[in-house]
Amino acid sequence: MRAVTCLVIVWSAVAAAQDVLIKNATVFPVSGPKMENASVLVLGGKISEVGAKVMPPKNAKGIKVVDGKGLSVYPGMIDSATQIGISEIASVRETNDTGEIGDFNPQLRALVAVNPESEHIPVVRANGITSAIVIPATLGGGGGGGFGGAAAGGLIGGQVSLIHLNGWTWEDMEINRGAGMHLRFPVVAGGAFNPDTLSVSRGNYAIAKQNKDNQVRQIKNFFEQARRYKIAKDAKSPEWKSDTRLEAMIPVVEGKMPLMVMATREREIREAIEWADQERVKIILANVRKPGKALDLISKKSIPVIVSPTLAAPQDEDDPYDEPYTNPATIAKAGVQIAFGSFGNEFSRNLPYQAAMAVNFGLPYEEGLKAITLNPAKIWGVDDKYGSIEPGKMADLILTNGDLLEAKTQVKMMFIHGVAVDLESKHTHLYKKYLARP
Repeated sequence: MRAVTCLVIVWSAVAAAQDVLIKNATVFPVSGPKMENASVLVLGGKISEVGAKVMPPKNAKGIKVVDGKGLSVYPGMIDSATQIGISEIASVRETNDTGEIGDFNPQLRALVAVNPESEHIPVVRANGITSAIVIPATLGGGGGGGFGGAAAGGLIGGQVSLIHLNGWTWEDMEINRGAGMHLRFPVVAGGAFNPDTLSVSRGNYAIAKQNKDNQVRQIKNFFEQARRYKIAKDAKSPEWKSDTRLEAMIPVVEGKMPLMVMATREREIREAIEWADQERVKIILANVRKPGKALDLISKKSIPVIVSPTLAAPQDEDDPYDEPYTNPATIAKAGVQIAFGSFGNEFSRNLPYQAAMAVNFGLPYEEGLKAITLNPAKIWGVDDKYGSIEPGKMADLILTNGDLLEAKTQVKMMFIHGVAVDLESKHTHLYKKYLARP
C-alpha cells in the first residue's frame, strides 16, 4: 500500500504544471498585435498575464524564469485533420486502428484508441504542434473524377477527437473526445487502378451514380432513425430500446455536435450543404480543394473549412501548377474561416509550412498564423481555452528562434498546459546517433 501511495505522489509531481515567467521575448498573441520585449506569466497551467511589465506575485515561490531574449513566443499549433496515435505504419495493418466494418459507426470515438507512445507524437510535437484532431476513419475525400463505390471507412466513421499531444494515457490527452462526427459524403468517384498497365479503368456512370444516390438515401434514413430514437427516448416510450449507434447521434441531430464532412469538389460541396440544410445540422467542410462557385454558398452560410494540404501537386492534369498553393487564399478572401489539416501523420510536422506556402501565394500572414492556431480553436469550440496567448487560457506555448512559418526556424521550448515538454524524438535520436558515429 505504501508503494502505491509513493507512486501516486511521484505521478502527481511529474504531471503538475510549473509556474513560469517567460521574459524579454517577442510575443505573438495571434488575437492581437505582436509585442516586443514582452513577458508571459504562467500560473497553475494557465496564462496569468501578458505584457511589457509583468512581475510574478509577491507571495509566489518556485517560479521558473525563462529568458526569452532573441526568442519568439507563439500559441501551440492545432492540426485539424490527422490520425495521430491510431495509425502508425500505413502499410502494416496491425498498427492501424481505422476503417471499421460497417457504413455507420457514430458510437466509435477516436480518443479511446489513441496510443500515447506513438512515434509520430514526439516528431510532430517537436515542430510546435501541441494539439490535433484525430479522425477514426480513412482520411481524404472523394472527387477523384472517376466512378466507383463507397470509400473505405464507411459513411459515418465515428467521432473525431481533439487531443493535446502530451500525456501518459489517452485520458490525459483529452480535450474533447466528441469534437465532431466524421461523415464521408458520397460521390461518384474513384476508378480502379491497374498497376500492370498504370491505368485507371472507368466503370459505368449510370451504375456509379445509382450507388451514390443509394448511399445518400441510406444516410438520410439513418438520420431519420436517430430522430425517431430521440423522440421515443424523450417520451419514455415503452417500445424504446437503447442503441449505442443511435444514442451517439443525438448530439448531432440536436445541433450540438458538428459534422466534419469530407467534400473536395464543387458538386459534392453543394450537395453536402443542401443535405445539411435539409437535415438541419451543423457542418464543417474538410479537405476542400475545388469549391468553384460553391464558395459563395459556403461564405453565405458561414461554414468553416479545413482546407486541403498546400504542399501537394495539382489534382488534375490541366490544373494550374499553383492550384493547391492559392486555394486557401481564394477561400479566405471570400470571408470563410479556414484552418489547416495535414490529412496524414508522416507530414503532420509540416503544418506550419502548409500555412507558409499559402502565405507565399496570397494568404495574408496574420490569417495564415490564425489558420493553425486561433481559427481551429474557434472551429472546434475551444477558443475560450486555446488558440491564442491571453490571460485565462491554457498555457500551450512554443518558443522559437525565428518566424514560426519559416522552415529554418527551430522550436526551442514547449509548454502544454504549463508543463515543459521534452522535444526529443526519433529524428533527434537518430541524428545524435549518426553524428557520433566513428
